[in-house]
Amino acid sequence: MKGKLTTGKRRAGIAWLAAGMLVLGAPAQADETVHDPLEGFNRAMFAVNEGLDKVVIKPVAQAYDFVMPLPARAGVGDFFGNIADVRNALNNALQGKLGDAGSDLGRLLINSTIGIFGLFDVASELGLDKHDEDFGQTLGVWGWEDSSFVFWPVVGPRTVRDTGGLIVDVYTDPTWYTLNKSVAERNSLVALRYVDVRASLLPSDKVVEEAAIDKYAYVRDAYLQRRRNQIFDGSPPRLEDVLD
Repeated sequence: MKGKLTTGKRRAGIAWLAAGMLVLGAPAQADETVHDPLEGFNRAMFAVNEGLDKVVIKPVAQAYDFVMPLPARAGVGDFFGNIADVRNALNNALQGKLGDAGSDLGRLLINSTIGIFGLFDVASELGLDKHDEDFGQTLGVWGWEDSSFVFWPVVGPRTVRDTGGLIVDVYTDPTWYTLNKSVAERNSLVALRYVDVRASLLPSDKVVEEAAIDKYAYVRDAYLQRRRNQIFDGSPPRLEDVLD
């Protein structure tokens, strides 16, 4: 999926807010595309996640958001966004979008050097668009479009397809490699990225709480619509076209 975004924080927050507004605007369409045979399990895991978030995860994210200056938070988002360009390049290539893959590699080179190891998103300022691709999307492009929804504690909303894709993404993510760092340092980087993403979603919490009669269904439908939009690079086929 294309989009000129300067930080991982902006990408995550805006994507979820936009997905939520999309659900509000088209609830009937969301109902027609839902695949949730594991709803009982998913609602139980959603409740577990809500408890963990309320007691541990959200307070940590709020503390992080409070103590970290805005330039530092932007640098953290850009740093992990630069690492994600490895994944973006690989998946764009696997999807046959070689021009986008080349752009991702160019971004990686520019931001890792001129951008000081990705702390500054110089590539976006030079006109190289930021993409957001993962192996779950690649599987969707390859033909696995419909997949059952599943909700995992801590990990959050996924589908069966995207869960498998996440496992592949972990193995292609340099953050997880222990080449020149200890396991503790690696885990600290992973935790920092998770907290940074959760902090970026804090503004959307109020939107979801106020707009959703059924918070679980709201999150599920927003996720599924956003993923469909990503798989088709922002131009999913209309339902009537699919039926024809």
